[in-house]
Amino acid sequence: MMDELSLLQRIVVWILPVIFAITVHEVAHGWVAKRYGDNTASLLGRLTLNPIKHMDLVGTLILPGILLLTGTGFIFGWAKPVPVDARNFKNPRHDMAIVALAGPVANLLMALGWALLARVGVTVGIESISMPLIYMGIAGISINLALALLNLLPIPPLDGSRILTGILPNRLAWQYNQLERYGFIILLVLLYTKVLNVILEYPMYVAQNLFMSIAGL
Repeated sequence: MMDELSLLQRIVVWILPVIFAITVHEVAHGWVAKRYGDNTASLLGRLTLNPIKHMDLVGTLILPGILLLTGTGFIFGWAKPVPVDARNFKNPRHDMAIVALAGPVANLLMALGWALLARVGVTVGIESISMPLIYMGIAGISINLALALLNLLPIPPLDGSRILTGILPNRLAWQYNQLERYGFIILLVLLYTKVLNVILEYPMYVAQNLFMSIAGL
């Protein structure tokens, strides 16, 4: 559906879903960390929905912009990570796993919210109102599912690696976390070789079908 939009229309449709998806993802980490006893993000003023506080030049603006302009059909990005100090947790590995899970869960909840917004657009019946809601809803579903599924991959330092660390035995978890220094390189290789597309294609297809059905599309 997005192919029929002009470049300016695509930017208008995608900008809010992308900013909220990335920002709320990070705030969710900080909010849950605070619930478990770590006030680091709060003390640094990062528990805010003000996107300026979370923006990363490359991850929030440049990369999503390039993906949008090139029409890859797959848009994702990242914000400045919310600082979390696991030393403030009573059970560091377990609590950090829950903090990590909070980001993808926040994205899934936002995908649901965007699906419901698109559903409103479907039922309105007035094209000038319904089409913007539907387009923005589709964008919101897509970016949030992409972020949730990508972050659930068990590649350090993605959220999935923190979750897996909370499950593994201590020694194995320590050895596994040594991969973090190579994590970004691994991601780049998977992206360049399109293995990442293969890994995410089916889960993304299933998830999109589910949320699009909720949207009535």
